[in-house]
Amino acid sequence: MGDHRAEVVKVVSETFRLDPAEIESDAPLEELGIDSKGRIKLLSALEIYHDVRIDLDQLDRFTDIGSVAEVLEEALGGNADGSDERR
Repeated sequence: MGDHRAEVVKVVSETFRLDPAEIESDAPLEELGIDSKGRIKLLSALEIYHDVRIDLDQLDRFTDIGSVAEVLEEALGGNADGSDERR
């Protein structure tokens, strides 16, 4: 199990054109200007970037960088739907 905060910061900075140096690892998404539509965009970007499937039900957990990293870690571990498609 690893900490995926740096990877989430990278995807957030690329997706929303933010300076990664200005994104705190515990920053609430709302402070970064990411609203409910932005969270859907972030979920899609994470799925594409990491070639994983993240259930839309997980969006409620997208409150800050750390919680997004936890959801990503679970998806990469194959816990979301019982499959592990990593290569």
